[in-house]
Amino acid sequence: MRLTLPNILTIIRLVAAPMVAVMFLYFTRPYADWFALILFVTAAVTDWFDGYLARAWKQETKLGAMLDPIADKAMVVIALMVIIGFSSWSPWLVLPATVILFREVFVSGLREFLGDTAGTLKVTKLAKWKTTFQMVAIAVLFAQGVFEHYLIISAWGMDQAMVDAIFAGTEQDLQGLRWKQFAMQWSGKIGLGLLWVAATLTLITGIDYLLKAMPHLKDDQR
Repeated sequence: MRLTLPNILTIIRLVAAPMVAVMFLYFTRPYADWFALILFVTAAVTDWFDGYLARAWKQETKLGAMLDPIADKAMVVIALMVIIGFSSWSPWLVLPATVILFREVFVSGLREFLGDTAGTLKVTKLAKWKTTFQMVAIAVLFAQGVFEHYLIISAWGMDQAMVDAIFAGTEQDLQGLRWKQFAMQWSGKIGLGLLWVAATLTLITGIDYLLKAMPHLKDDQR
């Protein structure tokens, strides 16, 4: 077992996954959102670097091949858990997240059952795009949390009439409420849109893996 730089980056990403949730235990918002966003984006970037360096330096190892998909799934699953936990539980968020979580568990179970024949479920280009959309969507949704809480902080101490007047344009927007609301709304919409695209790709790749595994799931005829 070789501990190469690409493997070290993968291990860092694996450790970073639960730290995203820990940020919300030890920091108040929006600082927790900021730390989680920075940690998640940094870890997501290492996902590209470790694979690129492993191929460029010919340092592809069994350890890296095992840990890389685990780190990706841990990042996505834990981040989605955190986002849903701090959300309004809108079905527009919960449904695509459920599809993603179910598929990841299902495919992991397939690979575990197939054992030595799990090589039939090699990661496809579409599956890589799926992971990319998942990570970008999650990063944008974390950003929405940042804008939302800065909006709340900026409006602190104002009564509803003052807030309504600022949004209506009849009062001067000294705290930047309008642009923070705009950023919050559009990051939410874009994040949800990307998450639905990711869920669609997730479903397609999950069905593809199931079809590839079907010949290995048939009982022997006697």
